[in-house]
Amino acid sequence: MTPYHDERAAELRDLFFLGAVEYLQALNENGLRLEASPQDGEALREVRRVVHTLKGDSAIAGLRDISELAHELEDVLTPELAQANGRGLAELVLAAADMFDAIVTAHRAEVEAPSGDPLRSLIWKLAQHARPDLSAFPAPVQPQFAWSEYERAAIADAQQRGENVFHIAIRISSDCPMPAACRELIRKMLHEMGSVLAIHPAEETETLSIEAALACQHEEDWILERCRIPNLVSDALVVPVVKDPAAGNTTEQGGPPRRLSTLRVDVAKLDEAMDLAGELILSRSMLQQAITEFSRRFPKDPLRGKLAEALAFQTQVLNGLQRSLLEIRMVRVEQLFRRFPRLVRDLEKSCRKPVQLAVSGGETGLDKMILDAMAEPLAHLVRNAVDHGIESPAERAAAGKAKEGTVRLQARHEGGQAVIEVSDDGRGIDRDRVLARALDLGLVTETEAARLSDSEVLKFIFEPGFSTATAVTEISGRGVGMDAVKAAVERLKGSVEVQSEPGRGTRVLLRLPLTLAITRAMLLQCGGRLYAVPVDNLQDVLRLTAENRETVGGREVLRLRDQLIPLVHLPDAHGNGRSFAMVVSVAGRKHALVADKVLGEEQLVLKTLDGQHAASEMVSGAAVLGDGRVVLVLNVASVVERGMAKLPAPARPANSQGMEASA
Repeated sequence: MTPYHDERAAELRDLFFLGAVEYLQALNENGLRLEASPQDGEALREVRRVVHTLKGDSAIAGLRDISELAHELEDVLTPELAQANGRGLAELVLAAADMFDAIVTAHRAEVEAPSGDPLRSLIWKLAQHARPDLSAFPAPVQPQFAWSEYERAAIADAQQRGENVFHIAIRISSDCPMPAACRELIRKMLHEMGSVLAIHPAEETETLSIEAALACQHEEDWILERCRIPNLVSDALVVPVVKDPAAGNTTEQGGPPRRLSTLRVDVAKLDEAMDLAGELILSRSMLQQAITEFSRRFPKDPLRGKLAEALAFQTQVLNGLQRSLLEIRMVRVEQLFRRFPRLVRDLEKSCRKPVQLAVSGGETGLDKMILDAMAEPLAHLVRNAVDHGIESPAERAAAGKAKEGTVRLQARHEGGQAVIEVSDDGRGIDRDRVLARALDLGLVTETEAARLSDSEVLKFIFEPGFSTATAVTEISGRGVGMDAVKAAVERLKGSVEVQSEPGRGTRVLLRLPLTLAITRAMLLQCGGRLYAVPVDNLQDVLRLTAENRETVGGREVLRLRDQLIPLVHLPDAHGNGRSFAMVVSVAGRKHALVADKVLGEEQLVLKTLDGQHAASEMVSGAAVLGDGRVVLVLNVASVVERGMAKLPAPARPANSQGMEASA
């Protein structure tokens, strides 16, 4: 039976994959530290610790290609090599992070993993550079740790008693003159260090390998040092025991067993829990409807009060459950931002531009699903900032700027949304060049182009296939990217805004909801249909009257506290004197949605719709009300964009400019 069909091995692999993300990120971060400071002893020790853990964990999971490669890498991670070739060692660590990532990804997808030979070649070259007399590496120990059920139970009992439990594999040197005596010496040494729970082979054989499970109060490094007997042992491996799904026990790596304060949970399980909470919210709405109907029919029945108390208690508990689930799903944006120092470093070398990355707001919380979905869009924006935004050193010197360009990643909360900002201090976006390209592609006419504001011109960069790059490179210039960024953000019910100042730089602001699972929304009616607008987008609700409704530059606007806000009619809305205007904010600008009726605020459990049920990008999902009615949740950004596109282009007098500024 292969490991992929062995249930226990599959659970161990899944546990390894969860930790591998952090291991590889740590390799990237400490590789960058070594590159900046080759003599950073703490960074080198951290790399050795990570590689050693990676070696042990992958061996337990049955991923021998990773374990063997990590073992070979560990041999050259020495202070002597860092002293002789520090920057070369940093390159090796970064290359190792890439190689391990590719192998882990392949194993996770259950496809053939790439060969580690390119990394082995780098290890060999670097080792020869530091030790010219090196002729070969010793064969790495390849442990099995195939314990019987009785031995696994003994390991579990030792963990319950609070003892450290280690898997130990020792290879006797092939040129040892007395291997039998050496095996006996190793067995005696193991019994002196602690309680031997399992040992293979149990009887005398000709094998040069010994494996054992040892329970003791000593630390991993102390045990490893004792196992490395000069001239007798060619290789030794000590692995702290991690969670064994068959036994249901847990220890932490690299330290004595203790009660865990954190627990890794599959996101799919959190999604399932959130869906169940959503169903509870729906059932609460149904119960509320039933109690309201009961109160209407039997206004004097004393049972009304008891039902109301029960409903209030259920609401309190359900609100607490919802808050807890949302907090569990929330992760710090720092987890995403940690990927980008390595990306900027690689881009810096490719583009031959000195660039620094400044990061702030990493403590900002965001839904894990949203954070994962933003990884690629943010990577594209960072690549654009370095390739298109930051000038060459000569251009920056001529413009009186510092030789080193700066790309900034910032995150913050604004109201009920999260804002992620990518900015640079480069050349900015050439408005005339963008407009000329838009004219070439037929996106706008000469007459319309003369009336466009700067912000309207910049929106063309989000058109599919739009690019002003004069050459196709490995980084950008293929006419794809910004439209994909916009599509990804709008799928998450967010919005994207670009601000640019020639010679000063560019800012891209991504406004995203904190979560997609449950939201508060304002219910409204248009032509008999129910719609909902998320409260996060909503700023004001008022009745539309002749006094606050005007026409400026050929467009209908709402006058609100000396501001002129464009009116956007929702589908089927009558727009008569009894209509309502809902002021929303999209990409930092205000618009007023026109609806026939406003029915009040409601907590909704969002359900995504596929293309068969919702062909319009103006709808981001649906929800079921307590009375069984279905309400469509509007994608406010798309509704505003579609509505504004249908309006006549404004004339260019001062009134239009005033409206632009106030909006």
